[in-house]
Amino acid sequence: MTEQTKDKKVHGVVAEYTDVDSLMAACRRIRDAGYKRTDAFTPFPVHGIDDALGIKPTVLPWIALGAGATGTMIALAMQIWMNGIDYQYIISGKPFISLPAFIPVAFELTILLASFGTFFGMWALNGLPRFSNPIFTNPRFDRATDDTFFLYIDAKDPQFDQAGVERLLGDAGGEQITAVVDDDTPTKIPRFLLTAIVSVIALSMIPALIVAKMRVTTSDKPRFHIFMDMDLSPAKDAQQTSTLFADLRAMRPDVPGTVARGAFDGNLDYLTGIDMEELSMTDAPRAQRLVAAYAQGDDASGQEGGDDESADSGDAAAQTDKTPWLKYNPLDVDMDVLQRGQTQFGIYCATCHGLDGRGNGLVNQRAQRILATAWVPPSNMHDPTLYQDQYPDGKLFSTITNGVRKMAGYASQIEPEDRWAIVAYVRALQKSQNASLDEVPSADRGTIEQEVADVKQQLKEAAEAERQRQEEAAAKAAAEEAEQAEEAAAKEAESAEAENTEE
Repeated sequence: MTEQTKDKKVHGVVAEYTDVDSLMAACRRIRDAGYKRTDAFTPFPVHGIDDALGIKPTVLPWIALGAGATGTMIALAMQIWMNGIDYQYIISGKPFISLPAFIPVAFELTILLASFGTFFGMWALNGLPRFSNPIFTNPRFDRATDDTFFLYIDAKDPQFDQAGVERLLGDAGGEQITAVVDDDTPTKIPRFLLTAIVSVIALSMIPALIVAKMRVTTSDKPRFHIFMDMDLSPAKDAQQTSTLFADLRAMRPDVPGTVARGAFDGNLDYLTGIDMEELSMTDAPRAQRLVAAYAQGDDASGQEGGDDESADSGDAAAQTDKTPWLKYNPLDVDMDVLQRGQTQFGIYCATCHGLDGRGNGLVNQRAQRILATAWVPPSNMHDPTLYQDQYPDGKLFSTITNGVRKMAGYASQIEPEDRWAIVAYVRALQKSQNASLDEVPSADRGTIEQEVADVKQQLKEAAEAERQRQEEAAAKAAAEEAEQAEEAAAKEAESAEAENTEE
């Protein structure tokens, strides 16, 4: 050992060998001697050198397996929670928790985490990153990639003794046995490299800072559109015009004959509001036309049903209507149906008919305000001609479906069940104006009776107050009249006395 190396820390001892056989023999000898922290460096792969050194199989495959299994579990748990529990989303009718559908994501995450586990596990097992290795301080080690074989025993081995190791390697045929000491090259990072690293890190943060600023601030300038066709879609919105179609409407009606999946209901009584069996007996051709119309997806039963007459058109038109309308609502009317009908009525009907159904909605009020000459006032739902005994439920359903006068049909906007729910709500609305106390649930009668008594008492008190006010006003007027008469009589007496004095 030279004087120069005496003052440096010894990391191990390395020996050179000229051929594979001598290296393998040396490896077996140091393995049998009990050394475990050893390594061999060869210009080419040598089969069996691991066994010769006594190196156990690496645990890296187990690390990769564990990381891959973790990725699988994370992917499955994530998808089950997101798609099946937290935010259920129907995709092509598949179950919310569908393992076959989860496989692609699970596979990808398994591969990803297994790769990460393998990569970083290899780094950890090899003690990386390591920017310098003391064995590189030996200039002869460069021949490890050329024509020389090296056997290295690390100083961290429990049996390491430098003199003993050097003697053992020499006995095993080693040449050029040298100690591996500290690398005395400068450890300080060059300034230009440090500046470049800091600059790259600083520049890489600029996009993130810009995004962060955009998220917390507002701007009066249009945003930058990366995908113009997605941000500014050429698709038309509702109520916009389009030159693609003759009617200039961007909104297109339903394609005739198409039925939404699971929405087909072959019960024509339910769809038309007409007793089709009775109609087929009384007017077979018309029944056939109706069947054909619905087979083609045409809801033009209103024209067939002859409900173009209105409540205002008089009894004559009603008497000519021979359509066997369904008299009663086919739904089982309960509170849920009425609330559903109320909601639909508020959305589609109240704008013209008003929330109370008296035909004075916002549209009608505006039409009257602007003196619209072509406006036809909507019907008053409380008109006796629209009551169930004169205007059956089926006919009211058909009116909602196909329209009447200038009212458009709502078949394309309101589902049949919702139309029947509206019919039920309209009947309840009509009954609310003429219902007797017997029709009120017994639990609510006491409250209503108390309210009626309170209103009567208030009316009685108001009438009494008005009577007293009128009596007081009359008495006051009489008193004022008497006072004026007395003043007139006094003035007349004074005039007469003055005339007698002059005479």
